[in-house]
Amino acid sequence: MQLFVNDLTVMDFSYLCPKRGMVGESWIVDVILTGELNEESMVQDFGIVKKDLKRLIDEYVDHKLLVPAEYAGATVIHDDVNQQVEVRFTCEDGREIMLRCPAEAYAFLYSDVVTMESVSVYLKEVLATHLPENVDNITLKLRTEVIASPFYHYTHGLKKHDGNCQRIAHGHRSRIDIYLDGKISEQEQAYWANRWDDIYIATTEDEIAYEDRKITGSVASPSDYFSFAYESSQGYFELLIPKADCEVITTDSTVECLAQYLLVEQKKRTPNNHCQVVAYEGVGKGAMVSD
Repeated sequence: MQLFVNDLTVMDFSYLCPKRGMVGESWIVDVILTGELNEESMVQDFGIVKKDLKRLIDEYVDHKLLVPAEYAGATVIHDDVNQQVEVRFTCEDGREIMLRCPAEAYAFLYSDVVTMESVSVYLKEVLATHLPENVDNITLKLRTEVIASPFYHYTHGLKKHDGNCQRIAHGHRSRIDIYLDGKISEQEQAYWANRWDDIYIATTEDEIAYEDRKITGSVASPSDYFSFAYESSQGYFELLIPKADCEVITTDSTVECLAQYLLVEQKKRTPNNHCQVVAYEGVGKGAMVSD
């Protein structure tokens, strides 16, 4: 007997890619449980499935940075004294990305690339140890939201957040709707999808000098990189990333602030049009603002 739950949850996370660098993602999770009926004549109670499996997925993947630990350009250094993990990642084109964060901010995959398949294998191994005795197997289907209009991938961190959003490298795959004089503008949406393609959105007050970094790794051309760092309730977070991969704003990078930033920037491009921006944060949620 098989029990299925579609749209169990949405995983919002980022991952390190040899070709693209740091990529923000939002994947929808469907699950199938295979097993015998229990004493309640069920494979498993839907309420339990949704609660327990979602909790585990949130714990092991959601709002984390996924690192392909077997990629040749990835180095992981554990600092047990300070309870920090440093990750150094060299992309195929030579770009360097380095982080120093609490261990809980990462998920390390035994793979040389992060794909839906490698993440499914990772999650299945985690979830299999928490299944009831009557369940023999679990199948996970990971998929992206179908978006017919332009969209972008972005990564950020929210140091003021009480939960896991404070992690400096988690992200989203998000659509963007731009209305000019009440009509959708695919041209402007495409502009933002291109401008924020695999972008890291940072806050100016989080920038630190290169020489003040705690990351022990170094780069050949420091002037080509930004260093960002902050202390939050989960610990110390630091990131070194190419300037070309960043958009630095003066506010926090909550979706509300991003919607306002998009509106201000859009008005510079189309000053003579009434403008409305609908900014998404992953799947099915976001903020909207108009002039």
